[in-house]
Amino acid sequence: MARLVLASSSVNRKQILERAGLEFTVMVSDADETAEGLAPDALVQEFARRKMEAVLPRCLPDDIVVTADTVVSIDNEILGKPHDAAEASRFLHMLSGRTHVVYTGVCIEYRGRRVTFCQTTQVQFYPLSEKEIADYVASGEPFGKAGAYGIQGPAALFVEGIVGDYNNIFGLPAAHVMREVKALLGE
Repeated sequence: MARLVLASSSVNRKQILERAGLEFTVMVSDADETAEGLAPDALVQEFARRKMEAVLPRCLPDDIVVTADTVVSIDNEILGKPHDAAEASRFLHMLSGRTHVVYTGVCIEYRGRRVTFCQTTQVQFYPLSEKEIADYVASGEPFGKAGAYGIQGPAALFVEGIVGDYNNIFGLPAAHVMREVKALLGE
């Protein structure tokens, strides 16, 4: 029986698989996540591939390994995890009252066969007041989250609408991932 390995330190990705009732092992990747000049879809797929290469030597031959990377993009700018309060505030001002795209790149490998894809989800924010942004940044919630927000927390109140896979906003389009896993397993 193949073991499912989630090569990620993301609590969100882990929770998605747990809620889906899947058994899996977590193995953290230490891959380099710096790159410039790539479009959001290419960037997240590149980072997912790097994570795969970093973790594969520690995996068993029959492991099904899943890696992922997520960014937010608006106005042709990639919004990763904010470095400080000023950047978090800038990101939230950009997202306020507008639609942005969440990109998650996924790489899956089983017995030397690999599939890589990018899933997108559009998220529309309500207009945010200066106080809402300041209070949210002061709460510490934006840090460690692409685009400076986590839809599963207080920022759920910012979201007017979504087009696409909800779990993708958390960092793992689980339904698409499992269909790809089943295809690799020949099911």
